Formats: sequence, structure tokens, C-alpha cells
Amino acid sequence: MDLNKVAKWSRILVLVGLLIWVTYESYMHQVLGGGKAPSIHALCPYGALESLYTLLLTGSFIKKIYSGTVVLLVLTVALAVLFRRSFCGLLCPFGALQEVFAKLGQKIFKKRFIIPQKIDQIFRYLKYVVLVLTVGMAWYYGSLWMAPYDPYAAFSHISVISSSIEEDPLVIFGFILLFITVAGSFFYDRFFCKYLCPAGAFYAIIAKISPTKIERNDSLCIHCKKCDKSCPVNIEIEKEERITTAECINCNDCVLACPVKGALEVKVARKTVHPIVMVILVVGLFFGTIGIAQLTDNFQILPLAVAQGEVIPIYEVKGYNTIEEATTLTGLTLEEVYQQLAIPKSVPKETQFKQISALVPEYSFDQAKANAGGSEAEGAASTPGTIDVSGIKGSMTIQEAMDSLSMASKDFYALFKIPETVPPQTILKEIVNLSPGYDFQQIKDELSVSASTEAPENTSGTVDVSAIKGSMTIQEAMDSLSMEAKEFYVLFKIPETVPPQTILKEIVNISPGYDFQQIKDSLQ
Repeated sequence: MDLNKVAKWSRILVLVGLLIWVTYESYMHQVLGGGKAPSIHALCPYGALESLYTLLLTGSFIKKIYSGTVVLLVLTVALAVLFRRSFCGLLCPFGALQEVFAKLGQKIFKKRFIIPQKIDQIFRYLKYVVLVLTVGMAWYYGSLWMAPYDPYAAFSHISVISSSIEEDPLVIFGFILLFITVAGSFFYDRFFCKYLCPAGAFYAIIAKISPTKIERNDSLCIHCKKCDKSCPVNIEIEKEERITTAECINCNDCVLACPVKGALEVKVARKTVHPIVMVILVVGLFFGTIGIAQLTDNFQILPLAVAQGEVIPIYEVKGYNTIEEATTLTGLTLEEVYQQLAIPKSVPKETQFKQISALVPEYSFDQAKANAGGSEAEGAASTPGTIDVSGIKGSMTIQEAMDSLSMASKDFYALFKIPETVPPQTILKEIVNLSPGYDFQQIKDELSVSASTEAPENTSGTVDVSAIKGSMTIQEAMDSLSMEAKEFYVLFKIPETVPPQTILKEIVNISPGYDFQQIKDSLQ
């Protein structure tokens, strides 16, 4: 058995297999929606790096990022430490896409094109600029800032290109970059990887400490330069005795192309490892770890499903839900769903909410949700007089203050009159630096005066909450106090989005930062 051929084809099959799988999942995400098929962001470890600051600061992920994404990041970092940029060379679907078009280009043009070395070396630093820019902006804004410009994200939306651009015109830049990547790959191997990929730049930095190296035995080398010609990232291997450059993606094509046994070898901590063993180690560690994470329920790549028996308000249903599914999610009858969301009777119950406008052009799902109570519910928490802002300090970040009040971002920004462009990591007293004229203390004082002049119906002096236990559900506690839902939610500062079947001490799982015991103590 020719192990070199086995290693070569094993790598290709793994890459192409992952590319096909990601393409399928991306398509299904567009067809079924984000609740049933993962987005490309959830499947890309770079998304977890973009979410890292928000995760450490608030304990929550930015939108579209989940625990499974973090597992992928930790796993790929471990691979980079152990086996250099193995994720890039053996597992990355977008890298596979570039290799497919590179092979097509070589078939068409019968040659490989190489950018002049001086220009090539300068261009390679671009990916580090992209790394700093995209991570910095994601951390600053607390969102996937890069998403509209991401060619990988554009690839996942290629089946809905027109509607994607219509929804967010900025994504046209992502599709332009995708076109440039594909076109560039026809002529130059791993075009995006070499010059623009921020994830590759991140792994390249880590790979510098890896014990895995490719070593050339000069006494055996016949200087045929087949290694140079086979390298997809154009490293001049024939000139080096040990390949230490961060550009190496550990594909091992150079080792497999070498005609002299022992002249070029992969070594891990000075021990020779055959490329097929490297493939087995990397792929086995990757999928094995994911398997363990799945078995232990630590690999979430989809929004948490609504628990059996739990219901949500009608304005919380998603665009990917069908009208029929909404009956299960909300506990309403089909007729009530049609009525509350003002859906024409001609629309079939199997229709996704986001697709209703295709059948009824004048229909607006977002407006229908707002009319059904979404805007009222969102605004309820931000009514001056029902929120105690005395604990909000100017030294807090916006995110910390939101968590302290258990408020949604939109509500808090409206309550404190904060411009939408101000990121949640901003310290409250420093908002003025981003929005001249803004006076946090003045706004807080106004809210405090408003709160003191209104006498809430249910305050700590009029309601005995001593019998309310953290083990109770919200509904049980409301029944115990004979209170209406709206009054109870205001009294205990519970976000409107938390369903009444939730156990009080577990509200924090839905609304990070919420502290039931602390609120109860303040009411006694």
C-alpha cells in the first residue's frame, strides 16, 4: 500500500467532505431557519474569538455564537499549538473551496501562477491587519462586525443572494470578496488564506510555538524543487533545512511530493511522523473532541429550544418558524395566531413567517409582532417610575448596567437616551466622549426624580414577599401573591421575555445578571 497516496487522498476527502457538509448546512439554514440548522458563524471558530471579549465581560455570547463555537475555537487553538496550522491545511471548508478552484485553474491554464516574492511578502501581512481590525471592531461593538464583509458568510448565503443584499446592502462587499477569492484561487493557490484570512493569521501566531516542523535533510536532497512546486502557500522549502515560517498550513503536500525517502520529513518534537499519521491525529482529535462535547451537552450550535410545556409570547416567534409551529410555541390556537399577527387566511399554515411577505407583499412580520404586543412589552420595562436606577453607577459599562437591571439592550438604550452607535462596552460616564453633549448623571437624576414622584402599585412596603421561594415558578409566585403578571414582573424586575413557567432562581439562565435573591431581599 502506498501510504503517501493514502495520506494525500485522505486529506482531500476530509476537506471536500467538510466543504460539502458546510454547504449543505448553509443551504438548510436558509431554508429551515436559524432554529433548525446552524449558521456559518456558529460553525466557524473565528466567531468565538470575535465573541471572546463579550463572553468574558458579560458571560454571554454575541448573536449567532454558541458554546459549540467556543469548543471549536479552543480545539483549533490546541491543534495549532500541537500541529501548527493543521485546521487550515486539513479541516477548513473555505480553504477546501479555494483548493477546488485552484485545481480547476491548473487544469485550465496548465500552470501555477505565483505573485512576485516582494509583492507577495507585503500582501501576506494584510491578514494580520484584518485580524486586528475585525477582532477589535467585534469586541468594541459586541457584534459580528465582520459579517457583511465576510466572503465565507457570503458563500453560505449564495442561495439567497438577492434577499441578503436587500436585507443588508453592506453584504454586497462580502459577495465581492467571495468573487475575488474564487477568481484569485483560479490563478493562485490559497489566495484568501495567504493574504486576507484573519483566522489564518491568528493560528499562524500560535503555530510559532508548535513542536511540529518539516525538516529537510540536505545530504539526501536532490534539489528537484518538487517540494516548492507542490506547496499551496508558496514556501521555498528547498532553501531551508527546517520550515519554521508561520505560513505553513501543515498540509504536508511537500513531504508527499518529495521523491527521496528521508529527504523531507514531518517531525513532532524531533520524532518523525508520516503524513497519514498526522491526518489521523488531527482529524481524530478534532472529531473526537466534538463528539465528547456533544455527548456531554457542551456543543450547542443552535438557539436553545423552547422546553416542552413552555410557552413564549406571540411576539417572540421567529421568522423561520411556521404559522403552525407558532401554535405549539405560544399555546395559542391556529385561529388566534392568524388573528393576533393579522395573517391573511389565504396564507397556508405551513408558511414560515419570513415568507409571508412573498405571498402578501404588503405584510410586515416585524410590524405584526409589534402590534401583537412586542413593542409594548419591550417598552414596558423602560417606563420611568418602574425602574430603580439608584444602583447604576457612572463607572459601570452599559452592559454591566443592563445586566444589573435585567433589561434588554433596546430598552436600556431608550431609557437612558443612549445613541444606538455607542457600544455596550462603553463606560457610562464616558459616553460623552462618543456623543458630545450626553450627560449620564443628568439623565440618571431625571429618572430618579421620576421614580420618586410615582408611587408604584406594588412596592416593598405593600407586598409581603417572604413566602416567595427561588424554587417556585413565576406563575406559582404570582398565584401566591394574587398578582397580575405585569405587576409581578415589574416588582421583581423580570424581563418580559422570560416565560411564566420559569423557576425563579433559574431566570439567570435566560437573563444573565439577574439575581432573584438580591431583588427579593431588597423588597423585604
